This record gives sequence, structure tokens and C-alpha cells, in this order.
Amino acid sequence: MKKRAKKMICMAGICGVVLCVSGCGITSNFPGKEKKRAELKIGISVYDQYDTFLTEVISRLQSYAKEKEKDWNITITLEIQDANKSQLVQNDQNDEFIKRNFDVACINLVDRTDASTIIDKAKKADMPIIFFNRELVEEELERWDKLYYVGADAFKSGQIQGQILIEQCEKDFASVDRNGDGIIQYVMLEGEAGHQDSIVRSMYVIDEITKAGYKVEKLADEIANWSRSQAETKMTQFLSSYRNEIEVVFANNDDMALGAIDALKKELGTKREAKDNGTPWPYVLGIDGTEVGLEAVANGEMLGTVLNDGKGQAERMLDLAYSLVSGESLSEEIELIDGKYIRLPYQKVTAENVAKIQWNMQETIKE
Repeated sequence: MKKRAKKMICMAGICGVVLCVSGCGITSNFPGKEKKRAELKIGISVYDQYDTFLTEVISRLQSYAKEKEKDWNITITLEIQDANKSQLVQNDQNDEFIKRNFDVACINLVDRTDASTIIDKAKKADMPIIFFNRELVEEELERWDKLYYVGADAFKSGQIQGQILIEQCEKDFASVDRNGDGIIQYVMLEGEAGHQDSIVRSMYVIDEITKAGYKVEKLADEIANWSRSQAETKMTQFLSSYRNEIEVVFANNDDMALGAIDALKKELGTKREAKDNGTPWPYVLGIDGTEVGLEAVANGEMLGTVLNDGKGQAERMLDLAYSLVSGESLSEEIELIDGKYIRLPYQKVTAENVAKIQWNMQETIKE
């Protein structure tokens, strides 16, 4: 996974990436086209090529395309563009997909509240759009019958993150409540201002814990924009103000959780060194289940994470794109909710099951 992910990032730095997979020459009837073809052209725009989770999604999408071109007897072209966190850049990328007659666009929105330009132009050109991972406003998705979303329910990831801490509290509350005041003191690292996943994850994790009967106290929260480096900076600031008071660190994604761990190591030493020195090391929780996030769970630096099924998102995006263009029905195992949504379930990851999940990921790579 690491080699593939690094390769994707390096290629994506050159404006775009094109993956052409040779088909077997068998034609298929593509609705809306004047002649029979054996090609599927997909334009993909991601909000930030350096997002670890998205890197893994794109890597799986590329490998899955190579597998499916044999099954579907077509040539699959994937052009991957990095919007570099600019909605204007992403709008231009979508314009280019239209200009070059791509069959489908897969858009990982920069700004979930500003999809109107992309939608209007795609509708005029009759090019279906599959939004993924960063969910747009529901009203926007209803504006046209060829708009779709592939992702997960953000509130469930927050609930599961809360459940991980609850399980630890039930097992050994004193290990969480180190000062013995009966209250869990925490800090929160949030994704980005106004982003649905960030808001919902931050809200539901605390709601889940309080519903279980535990008292909590927020010491501080900061926006770190899903970034490991920004999270390290914010966590360093937290430690300067609340060094020994922080009992739990909640992060909206694994990259920010790892940034918090980076800060803890610099300030306190490794977890073992901190323990030997009698310095409290707080529990850290993430979301996404990235490869590096799983490693942190496995080595005990992170209490747990919530697996966001990037593999499933990649596969369902390609399955849906093929169905839209070929006219063939989705397989029975894929549920298209309200004719618009494909939702992938989250999975709890702790020390108890992380080895199995890592093994499953390696098996996927081998495939």
C-alpha cells in the first residue's frame, strides 16, 4: 500500500494522472452515445492529493480498474486531478472533463456547500457526477437525477469513536480518569470549519459518551484542517496550557491523531518513556483506519480508530460509473439508497482486532 500510495502522490503532482487500462476489444452499448464503444472514461478530482485516506482510495481505485477491465471487456481511463484545496480549480477541472467528453466525473468536493457550478455544467453537458467522501448538501444532490454520492454516515463514525472510549472506561475507568475527579478531561482536533464530517464527528463522539453516563469536560478544541502538521502544532499548544490535565485526545481523522502523537513524543518522549517518567500520556483516538493509523493502534500509541472503508468506496464508485454508462444494473449486494446514495459501513478498530484488519488490507493489496 505504501509504495502505491507514494506513487500516486508523485504522479498527481504533475497536474493530473491518467491510467489507461487496455480492454479486450469487445464493444458495449453506451446509452447516449452515437456508436458502440468499449471504453469508460472517468475524470476524478480530489480536494487534496496529500490527504492520506484519499491516497489510499485512489490507489485502490486504480488497482480495481485493472481488475474490472478484464471482467467488463472494456478500456478504462482514469484521469486523476488534484484541486489543491481550491474550489475554483476543481470547477475548472470539471470543465475540462466535460470538454474532453468524459463519461462520468467523480468529485471529492473542496467545498461541500459550493457544488452548484459543477452541477449546472455537468447537467448541461449530460455528464453524471459521483460525489465521494466529502458529502455535499442534500438539496444540491436532488437538483438532477444523475447526481450520486458514495461515502459513509459521518455521525456513525463519531458514535463508534465514542464507543471505543466507553469500552476502555468500562474496562478500567481509572486509566482514563487519571486525576480521579470522575470527569473525563479532553481536547478536540477538528477537521475544518463548516465541514459536515468535522461538525458531526465532533458532536456525536461526545454525545455517545455522555449518553453512556460519563461526565466530560472540554479543555480546548482547535481546527487543524485534517492535517498532521497542523494538528501537531495545535497539540503542542494544548500541552503548553494543559500539560498534565489532558486525559483524552479526540481527532476527526487519523492524520490529526498522528499529529497529536507527534507532539506528545516531542514534549513527553515515547509512551513508554513518559510512563517511566511518571508523565501522563493521554488516550488518542482517530477516524479513517489509514495504514499509518492502524500501525499507531497496533503499537499502542493510539487507543483506537474507526475504519472508513476506502476500499469499498473506490470499488462502489467504479461499479456505479460502469452501471451508469453501460446501462447494466448494479449487483444485488450494492444498495443504491433513494436512487442517490451508496453508504459504506464504518468498523471499530482497537488493539483486539487491528492485526486482523491489517492482514485483510494486505490481502487486498496482493489481489
